[in-house]
Amino acid sequence: MEKAVRKHVAVKDKTEPHQLIKIAEFRKNVRKTNPHKHNSYFEFVLLLRGKGLHTIDGKSYAVNPPVLFIIRREQVHHWELEQEPAGYVLIIKKQFIDESIDKALTELLLQMSEHSCLKLDDAAPVATLFGLLLAEWQKPAHGSTAVIEGLIKALLGIALQQAPRARHPSRTRTDLYQRFEELLRHTDMLQNSVAHYALLLNTTPQNLNAVCHRATGESATRVLAAHLVKEAKRLLLYTDLTVGQIAVRLNFKDGSHFIKYFRRHVGSTPRSFRQLA
Repeated sequence: MEKAVRKHVAVKDKTEPHQLIKIAEFRKNVRKTNPHKHNSYFEFVLLLRGKGLHTIDGKSYAVNPPVLFIIRREQVHHWELEQEPAGYVLIIKKQFIDESIDKALTELLLQMSEHSCLKLDDAAPVATLFGLLLAEWQKPAHGSTAVIEGLIKALLGIALQQAPRARHPSRTRTDLYQRFEELLRHTDMLQNSVAHYALLLNTTPQNLNAVCHRATGESATRVLAAHLVKEAKRLLLYTDLTVGQIAVRLNFKDGSHFIKYFRRHVGSTPRSFRQLA
């Protein structure tokens, strides 16, 4: 019999309630942290010095500076560092993005969210922009929002120039697709139903499917499946929820349906995945 739920993934918030962004130097005393999520914000971590591992959603990345890590708000991550780190941390809350009238910023953040780790061949301009952001944020009232938005756009744009090419570089991402992705990132309410999301988006499943095809080359079902499988893996890795409890949480009709779904997409049963992790 599977164990009942005992542990939960901690949710951290490194900002004050009124802060929509935060820029700081990476803390030099960080070595090992427990797996945790962030409270509705993106975190960008530039490491210029350090050694060890950074694990995001169960995948471990070698800390080999200079490197930029991108942690989305639904992801679980933790550090295992062996040497004193040096670098910067940029936190961007969802409200900051929502209140920005600059669509280019939203698009850049969407593109960055497709990556978890960027090895930088030329870290100098990225480090310079982090330094300028920190200097601006340390001014009275945390500086100028317009300046900070401009620096963030420059930082993301320059970092993306060093990112691997997208699989579908010519495809355009519509507002409807972006809103669909935004809903899917609310993992506490993730549902195994394209029709459910089409209703929330005030469209039809057929139209949502067509929009996803134009944006990614994949169906709405496949886009949803990627999020469902990622969340299932997180729950298997970082909680003691039973397979049946995970099936209920993700809105599968029963445990056997969830097991078949997981095996089809991952190649193993949920229990085997948990035991081998």
